[in-house]
Amino acid sequence: MKIGIIGLPQVGKKTLFEVLTNHRPTESELVSGKPIKGVAQIRDPRFDALASAYKPRKEARARIDIETLPKLEKDTIAKGEIFTDIDSLDAICHVVRVFKDESVYHAEGSVDPKRDIDSVNSELLLHDLIFIEKRMERLDKKIAQIKDEASIKEKNILAKLKAHLDGPSPLRLLELSADEKKAISGYPFVTRKTMFIALNVSEGDLKNTGPAEQLRRGCLPSGMDIMQVSAKVESEIAGLESEEERMEFLKDLGIEEPAINLLTRLCIKALNLVSFFTVGPDEVRQWLIKAGSAAPEAAGAIHSDLQKGFIRAEVMKYGDFVNLGGEDKVRAAGRLYLKGRDYLVEDGDVIDIRFNV
Repeated sequence: MKIGIIGLPQVGKKTLFEVLTNHRPTESELVSGKPIKGVAQIRDPRFDALASAYKPRKEARARIDIETLPKLEKDTIAKGEIFTDIDSLDAICHVVRVFKDESVYHAEGSVDPKRDIDSVNSELLLHDLIFIEKRMERLDKKIAQIKDEASIKEKNILAKLKAHLDGPSPLRLLELSADEKKAISGYPFVTRKTMFIALNVSEGDLKNTGPAEQLRRGCLPSGMDIMQVSAKVESEIAGLESEEERMEFLKDLGIEEPAINLLTRLCIKALNLVSFFTVGPDEVRQWLIKAGSAAPEAAGAIHSDLQKGFIRAEVMKYGDFVNLGGEDKVRAAGRLYLKGRDYLVEDGDVIDIRFNV
C-alpha cells in the first residue's frame, strides 16, 4: 500500500517527506523527475503505551510506503507522466502552502490555499475527463463497425462517469456497482483515489484552526479530509536529539504531539487500513490490515502458517488494557475474548493467534 505526496512547487513536500521517512533525497533523486521513494513508520501512542508496559526485547512499528512526486507545474502536467505516477498510488496526500514567506516564491504569485486546492483538483478531473473522451471515441468507432454488446455496455458506464466529472465532482464520490467497478478497474482514473489535504502552516499559525476549518467545510463535499502541519516545526522536532528535548519543545509550543504523528495516522485512514497489535516480552508489534478483515486474515498478515492453521484469536481491547491497568487485570475481569473465523478485527485490537499446522 502506497501513499503519494503531491503539490505545487515550494509548498514543503520534500521537507514533509524527509520527516516522514527519515530519508534525505540525493541530488540525483531530486533532478531525476521521478518519484522519490521512502518508508514511514506509523507514530501511534497506543504502540508506545504497549511497548512501555511490556518492555519487550524488540519493538516493531507498522510501516507504509511513501513517495513524493515531481512538482505539479505546467511542464509535468503537459507531459502527463505525473498522472502515470499518481495512477500507481493507493491514496494521495496533497500538500498545500498556507505559510507566508517572501523569501520563498509561490508559483501563482500569492498564497491562496483554496485557489491551489481547486487548481490541482481541476487538473486531476481534467485528466480523467480526457481519458474518458478518448476511450469513448475509440468505442464509437468499434460500435460503428460491429454492435458489440460489451463495447456498448462499457460506453454507457463511461458516459455515467463523464456526467459525474462534468458536475464537477471526483469519481471517488460516485456510487458504482460491483460490475461497473470491475469494468473500469484497469483504467487510470486518478480521482477515484482517496485524497486528503495537508495544510503547511507557519509556526505562529499552528493553533489558529479557523482557516483549516473553513477549508475543511469546502473539501468535505469532495470527499477529502484535511489537517494542518508546519513542515518547518516538524523538521525542527525531528532534529532534536532526545525525547526529553522533543517533549519540552512541544510543551513550549502548547502541542500534545507532533502533527507528523497525526499525518501518519491519516495516511492509514486514507488507505482504509486498521491496526492490531501483538504483544509479549519478546516483541511488541503493530500490524496493518484492510478494514473489515476477518481474524484469519489478520493471522495471515503475521505469517501464512497462522492463517492456514487458524483455530481462534484471543482478543484484548486496547481500551480495556488502558482502563483496567494491564493484561492481567483484563483477564481477571473476564474481558479477554475468544473469537472465531468470522470475527472482524477492530482497530486497536491486541490479538494472540492460536493455530495448529
